[in-house]
Amino acid sequence: MEQTREANSAYLIGRGKAEELAQLVKTLGAQRVIFENALKPIQAYNLVKLTGVEVIDRFQLILEIFAKRATTREAHLQIRLATLRYQLPRARESIRLARLGERPGFMGLGRYEVDVYIEDMKRQITHIRRELREVRREREQHRLKRIETGLPTVALAGYTNAGKTSLSNWLTKESKPVDLGLFTTLSPSTRVVSFVGRKALLTDTVGFIDQVPVILVEAFNSTLEETAYADAIILILDIVDTLSEIRRKLDACTNTMQAIGATAIPKVFALNKVDLLSKEDAEEKLRVLNNLISEPVPISALTGFNVDLLERRVADALGELIETTFLLPDRPDAAAFVHQLYSLADIVENTPTEKGQSLTLKASPQTMEMLRKRIEKYGGQMTATQFRKHSYEAPASRVPEEVS
Repeated sequence: MEQTREANSAYLIGRGKAEELAQLVKTLGAQRVIFENALKPIQAYNLVKLTGVEVIDRFQLILEIFAKRATTREAHLQIRLATLRYQLPRARESIRLARLGERPGFMGLGRYEVDVYIEDMKRQITHIRRELREVRREREQHRLKRIETGLPTVALAGYTNAGKTSLSNWLTKESKPVDLGLFTTLSPSTRVVSFVGRKALLTDTVGFIDQVPVILVEAFNSTLEETAYADAIILILDIVDTLSEIRRKLDACTNTMQAIGATAIPKVFALNKVDLLSKEDAEEKLRVLNNLISEPVPISALTGFNVDLLERRVADALGELIETTFLLPDRPDAAAFVHQLYSLADIVENTPTEKGQSLTLKASPQTMEMLRKRIEKYGGQMTATQFRKHSYEAPASRVPEEVS
């Protein structure tokens, strides 16, 4: 139901519309009413009395979905913090109305009892924030360790349910849970992947939503900031949506990235689920969207269609590589170290020499500087280096023949 009018202090919607809502609930046998707009405690209380069913607003719905999806300690803490911060300014009125519902005519709690309850909520908020600071310190330590590897970081970002986890599964060859519902991913995960030979750390992040409440942004700050620390961002949009929906969701993603300080990071736009459209529909949407975003890549995270092209775009967004040759002396622990090098850089050539081996590596400038220091600790030395903007050849097609 929709209504355009000034907000009603008693029901948010008008009295007549509220009675119409109550009749609709009765006719449909509905068990719950969900408002897009934020409800004040007195409005929710009055609507419950009128409709006879539970009434919640959009923010409460999001918290319920988050609670259902949460699997880590950090996610549970963030949800609890957001819930308490939402309830705190409403606590006094909510308690009064709850007691009114239990005892008709009862005119509210004693001041001391209400204040004790509110002070307890404040203590819980302080305690949870302290725990989240510890979790954030742990996350920063993990991030510093990832930086020490020298590998660039690529963040998967986009509106919730756009297919970020499906694309992550395709790139990492994993099988993380994928669901048609919202917010399947609440805690970011990071894996080493190769974008057509360019090794990088891929981080799957929590999905964005529009009109995101400030409380949620602050509660999930440590999770959202993973995107802000990336060297490149794959921004995923659902091409099955209508053009107006795509614009709305793109605006929501842009606003969220601006809020977390990720506006200037290079972005590659992926239009996912192209396998669900006809060729004509896909071409029409691409024609329009090419004027809206820079060089979008239509992909299917489910079938792998065009993911090879997406990988090349990401590799280009990460910038130039250095190709450097090192002489590594023959020593007992050299074999294990060379094995580590394969996970951190591309080894173009590995040639045995009289005193060890000659290694030609290809990596980003940051990675190469880190590797140079480590190789020198093993007694190695650099013999040649050059900047080179490599052209990435497409790998063998993984597209089934029936996919157009």
